[in-house]
Amino acid sequence: MIGGAMAAVMVPLLAIGAGMPFWLACLIGAAAGSGVGVLVAPRSAFPQLDASGVARGKIAFVRELLTDATPQAQRLDAAANAIRAPQIAVRVRHLSSIARGIFAALEKDPLRIERVRRFLTYYLPRAAEIAEAYAALERGALPDTPRMASTGELIDRLDTAFTRYAASLRDADLDKLDIELKLLKSSLDEDLGPAIAPAKTPDQATADQGKGRA
Repeated sequence: MIGGAMAAVMVPLLAIGAGMPFWLACLIGAAAGSGVGVLVAPRSAFPQLDASGVARGKIAFVRELLTDATPQAQRLDAAANAIRAPQIAVRVRHLSSIARGIFAALEKDPLRIERVRRFLTYYLPRAAEIAEAYAALERGALPDTPRMASTGELIDRLDTAFTRYAASLRDADLDKLDIELKLLKSSLDEDLGPAIAPAKTPDQATADQGKGRA
């Protein structure tokens, strides 16, 4: 729509104001409108993977999950701003930060979705509900101390769960690194021969002899 409006404005300006031939003004206006349309188009997640055609079905599934999950992180932000207890507010903001880190990791590699699928579909929405419930309890005319304590405890436990899910994505990166290292070592051994172990220092040799006697 913005690109079309731009073209509609430019054509009469060029044709009438600048005295340009009408057909040339139309060409320039269409080109300018197309360029503006590309610039203002919303960014799509996984642009490189979309272009490659790799695992399109799973990418579409992850995009749908992230579309549903993003508002949950926004709910956490809003709840954190509403919560008066400083420690609980900090914890809720941490939950939101971890969630956004997981979103970013999935945009880089959506094929890891199974590691955090339950996080996106269950824990994140429940965390938003619990954070909002704590803020509502604080606003009550009579403070419900037992409920606030139990709700705060659940927020602490959710923080632990969020952290573990984020760590599972980091573990996936380390697993990938281990595989790449093994493949590289195998290729180097094939081309250059097995690596020669460095000579032991006298202290290391003495320590090994002591272990053997033990």
